[in-house]
Amino acid sequence: MSPLLWTSKSTTRIAEELTRQGHSVSQPTIYRRLQGLGYSLQSNLKTKEGTAPPDRDAQFRYINEQVKRFQARGDPVLSVDTTKKGRVGEFKNPGRTWRPKRTPTEVNVYDYPNLGGGPAIPYGVYDVQRNHGFVNVGMDHETAEFAVESLRRWWRLVGRRHYGTSKGWLICADGRGSNGSRRRGWKWHLQRLASEVGKPVTVCHFPPGTSKWNRIEHRLFSQISLTWRGQPLVSYEAVVNLIGSTTTSTGLKVRAMRDRSQYDMGEKVSDEEVGRVHLQVDKVHPEWNYTILPRMCSIVL
Repeated sequence: MSPLLWTSKSTTRIAEELTRQGHSVSQPTIYRRLQGLGYSLQSNLKTKEGTAPPDRDAQFRYINEQVKRFQARGDPVLSVDTTKKGRVGEFKNPGRTWRPKRTPTEVNVYDYPNLGGGPAIPYGVYDVQRNHGFVNVGMDHETAEFAVESLRRWWRLVGRRHYGTSKGWLICADGRGSNGSRRRGWKWHLQRLASEVGKPVTVCHFPPGTSKWNRIEHRLFSQISLTWRGQPLVSYEAVVNLIGSTTTSTGLKVRAMRDRSQYDMGEKVSDEEVGRVHLQVDKVHPEWNYTILPRMCSIVL
């Protein structure tokens, strides 16, 4: 008759409680009885995606059309995002790696931040057409300025060599985070970048709750996770080297670098600055699809 219908207590605690109440029973008996009643230890299962946003499929079809259009004329199609942040230092990193028997890598017992060197924030730029990745490893904060700076570094180090004559870029990004569709800073800094490179930048955002369909997730970030699993991220150099050594049988190549710049949180972009963004919205979901046109700029890359 107890109102307690579900419990997370261990079989040992259940046995102790029943014995205290006058029902002498052992832990193995509790274990067998729970199994006999159809119970087992289970973890949570992610299956509930919530209500799909209106016209989600239409947005996916539109992104696909844009990708085909840019690829047909040889322009870059870039999938961008930030992967899980790492902690630099002798901390345990999930996963296992092959080592001689009984020689595990020894790391700190405690994960106190003062024992490490700070956060490692990998912002990735994945070139869909060439199957190449670029990762800018930040040391400060994940901001819109940091996201656009990562694109700027991709262009300087990789992009302009292959796409110097391109007519524009297509960026496929999540709808939230540092490159969110509602982030003023994202569009403001993209305007500066578009003016610097002298090319229009078209952006297509994935609908809310669909970030797992962003190609960078399973083409780049999943491979990086496999490369550094079980490897303590002892320094920023180790993070950059591990990311840069990521390859696949399909020809993936990755270049990584460390970003020592500082990025302030809570950057304010005024209405006047937003008004200077040369924004051209698309007819299909203008809140998700737009192009930022370059303005005359004296900066030459």
